Amino acid sequence: MKKFNSKLIIPGAMAVLALSYSCKDYLNRTPTGSLNTIILANKAGVDGLLIGAYSLLDGTYGGQPGNTWMTGTDNWIYGSVAADDAHKGSTPDDQADAGKIEAYIATSSNNYLDPKWRVMFNGVQRANDVLRELPLVKDGSVTPAYAKEVIAESRFLRAFYEFDLAKLWRNVPYADETVTYDNGNFNIGNPGPIWDKIEADLTAAMADLPATQSEKGRVNKYAAQAFLAKAYMYDHKYAQALPLLNDLIANGVTSSGTKYALVHYADNFNASTKNNSEGVFVIQASVHDGSNGDNGASGGTLNFPSAGPATCCGFFQPSFSFANAFKVDAATGLPLLDTYNDSDIANDQNVGSDKPFTPYAGTLDPRLDWSVGRRGIPYLDWGIMPGASWARDQTDGGPYVPIKNTYYKSAQASTSEAYEGWAPNQSVANGYNAIRFADVLLWAAEAEIEIGSLDKAQGYVNWVRDRAADKTGWVHTYKDDGNSTGGFTDIPAANYKVGYYGTYAGVNGGTSNAAMSFATQGKDFARKAVQFERRLELGMEGHRFFDLQRWDGIFGGPMGSGYMAGVLNGYLNHEVHVPNFPSALLNSAHFVAGRSELFPVPISQINLTNGAIKQNPGYN
Repeated sequence: MKKFNSKLIIPGAMAVLALSYSCKDYLNRTPTGSLNTIILANKAGVDGLLIGAYSLLDGTYGGQPGNTWMTGTDNWIYGSVAADDAHKGSTPDDQADAGKIEAYIATSSNNYLDPKWRVMFNGVQRANDVLRELPLVKDGSVTPAYAKEVIAESRFLRAFYEFDLAKLWRNVPYADETVTYDNGNFNIGNPGPIWDKIEADLTAAMADLPATQSEKGRVNKYAAQAFLAKAYMYDHKYAQALPLLNDLIANGVTSSGTKYALVHYADNFNASTKNNSEGVFVIQASVHDGSNGDNGASGGTLNFPSAGPATCCGFFQPSFSFANAFKVDAATGLPLLDTYNDSDIANDQNVGSDKPFTPYAGTLDPRLDWSVGRRGIPYLDWGIMPGASWARDQTDGGPYVPIKNTYYKSAQASTSEAYEGWAPNQSVANGYNAIRFADVLLWAAEAEIEIGSLDKAQGYVNWVRDRAADKTGWVHTYKDDGNSTGGFTDIPAANYKVGYYGTYAGVNGGTSNAAMSFATQGKDFARKAVQFERRLELGMEGHRFFDLQRWDGIFGGPMGSGYMAGVLNGYLNHEVHVPNFPSALLNSAHFVAGRSELFPVPISQINLTNGAIKQNPGYN
């Protein structure tokens, strides 16, 4: 089966698309030549425009404004560093505007925000270009059936880009194909949330997309359905989301036709095992394809240890709080929902790699060591993680390093290459899981808690935990520590244990705990358990900030107004009191309820639209 590479544009449309990409601002002016019907009014032209719209799914393109790590749809900075997953890391003065996002002191002139806004609206533009062009094709090369599918794909893509914008700014313009830039109506403003518009696009896409596709990177009916369910979750329409989620669980298949299922946890982060049955929608990445690394997962270019794999650049370091969250009760194997931060797991903060260190011996959720690189534990097949020598600067980053984006040493040659000639082995074929099946299960658990059955919600959480209990999917010790690519033993690398809520007939040996059932403990406990499970399952994947945001009562969530501020200020208070972690950045950080839940609208966009676009509350 041919791989669908969304970064490749067919030659017939290349010149026109290149002009479209270079527009100064999507909401300010017409890209010259973007509607050259003589060139594009045929199937080849439409296909080229569609591929161009797909190509921005990773949030990056050659010649874009800003740098790719500012705009990637993995949202490492906006979804994880701005939450409690990770620190920006590296040195304090490197990517200083990313540090301002971490400390909640970003302003409307922050140099990360305008490129993110512009690149996402460029994606909206490209989707709309397809929709505007289709009616102009009169040569019979596009059949009605094909046109229907292309429209559905384009509306999905438009919704995807608008969704990414809405997560960061909430109050963003919605631009459909009727909004052009030579008829005086480009200043459409941002009057409020656009969930209804996103939901309409996704509903239409879901209705007309096929169940399977010939290329694995193309969206199918079920992926659109999953995004629609996700939009309903953000819009707190649980009654609309739950039937979609139930259908996805019962009948959903990947674009290749494989029924959704959970796989070994680590297989979701390995370029060689991506696009598996858990991949509801995977944003594709490739290397060694003649693109000079541009088609790799370039949003995470900086996010490797500063030594070991790639040798650069020491950003995106997991937080102390995130690592602590994986502690479990020694008797039950369940998370310490309220007390996980009472003490820190043993770490090597301010302990040189040449000094003795003993890893934490307490009980842990096994997902920790697929989510956090920590000293004394095998780091994929790169060897025992040595600690401080792999951290560029522990002062603001701490002792931990990222791992989910990293390739295996044994596969380095085939899954990585230099990014644009300067970043060795920092372009990788490890595409981004925009939605995994675990997402679907945990959304279903949330919806059941709000409108349905606590027992069903518990079952979905335990389904996810049962995968974690599979010992064959744990991190194991090396057969020979001196030969890390020589294979692994069946001995767990740490003291792992997984328990279930209530009584659950899992297949992987987790511990049932009848007294800790959702029904016995009540709705508030069930909410806390599901939310904590999302943190464990999906940490370091760019979701956490937006989960906290949608749970906050300020936006209609179930946890009461100010919930997000309480969580993140509590997190900051913990981090600044970690011994030997003198982070000046975090000492100045404070999350302001009613402001910090959203990012400031770039001042350039307000100015370019003569004030039609308004600033978010609390920002100048």
